[in-house]
Amino acid sequence: MHPTPHTPARGPLRPLLAALLAALAPLLAAVALAAPPAAARAQVPAATLTEVTDFGANPSDLRMHLYVPDGVTENPAVLVAVHYCTGSGPAMYSGTEYASLADRYGFIVVYPSATRAGKCFDVSSPQALRRGGGSDPVGIRSMVDWVVRAYDADTGRIFATGISSGAMMTNVLLGNYPDVFAAGAAFAGVPFGCFATTDGSEWNSACAGGTVTRTPQQWGDLVRGSYPGYSGPRPRMQLWHGTQDDVLRYPNFGEEIKQWTNVHGVGQAPAATDTPQPGWTRTRYGGTGDRAPVEAISLQGVGHNLYAPGMGARVLAFFGLDASGPAPQPPAGACRVTVTTNAWSTGLTASVTITNTGTTAVNGWKLGFTLPAGQTVTGGWGATYTPASGAVTATNAAYNGTLAPNASVTVGYQASHTGDSAAPRAFTLNGTACTTG
Repeated sequence: MHPTPHTPARGPLRPLLAALLAALAPLLAAVALAAPPAAARAQVPAATLTEVTDFGANPSDLRMHLYVPDGVTENPAVLVAVHYCTGSGPAMYSGTEYASLADRYGFIVVYPSATRAGKCFDVSSPQALRRGGGSDPVGIRSMVDWVVRAYDADTGRIFATGISSGAMMTNVLLGNYPDVFAAGAAFAGVPFGCFATTDGSEWNSACAGGTVTRTPQQWGDLVRGSYPGYSGPRPRMQLWHGTQDDVLRYPNFGEEIKQWTNVHGVGQAPAATDTPQPGWTRTRYGGTGDRAPVEAISLQGVGHNLYAPGMGARVLAFFGLDASGPAPQPPAGACRVTVTTNAWSTGLTASVTITNTGTTAVNGWKLGFTLPAGQTVTGGWGATYTPASGAVTATNAAYNGTLAPNASVTVGYQASHTGDSAAPRAFTLNGTACTTG
């Protein structure tokens, strides 16, 4: 009997199919790693510190440990907790209370581990100090992305905190990825870019010794230069430092304050000062509550090893994670800003109207905004504008500092530009976000 027309093809098809499946295997494995949330979650038992591998781009061979509480919330927040030199993710897990706080409030904790000699994070190389540069920050960003995919995490509630080397990395993460992190808390760190080296060294003695000083504008420019062209909101920053720190000297604390107040376009003078407990001095900049753009806690007589139980709860209060479910958002700004611009080939004028939409009078105001790249203020009226570019603060004149409820004031400035003549996109009045339009 002659075979059917299809029979002769069966023999050759088997090796062909086998070869095809072999070729597809790596692709299928990659797809499995990249996503199905249920499959990814199955790798991580609840309430157990678990190592996750193959989490994405990881140019410096970091390790990732993850803690997911039994009561993880829907669309959870994510906290990245970064260890000190000689430490590890598991050491950070056992030496801080973030896992127990996650049990209480339902967020997820990521614990990165550095694997190089000394177990310090790279906060000094040119690669580390630019977005997507190819060092530790890239690996940590991949960890965050993995958690977001696996748990449908809330991308508006991603936070970072760290101690010593981890505090320095917190500064770096917020500089490189302002669109990823909503806020950070740095315990005994240094400003973004302070530890920079060009000779391959991981240690910068001048910075560690507290002898690197810059103007607020210069520090702010280092942050802005890590992600050129970014004009969106910046992460809030909480800073902690002991006055007797002999590893990363106390002057770094003041330099960090300079940097992050400039990044946020708020003044160097505290909006509020208090003593939350004996020996502590807390200053807040650009706002007076738990959600101020910058909060700084100085610990009198305390050395480098300043982290202690109870501080994690204060971190969560600053982040807004000290309640289950989504953190409440800051109240809508009690102000509205409208801007009209008139541009020509190399310059522009902007007319800015500020309206007090609150129920109480504003006595003395500072309007914060970020100019698009390439714009420089060359003159102004109705306010004093400093600095001339980047994150600018417009301070009221003597005659227009009081704004009654529903009252408005119009000020303006002239600026040069190199091609982008757009108006600023966001404004704050005395540290509070305003509606626009």
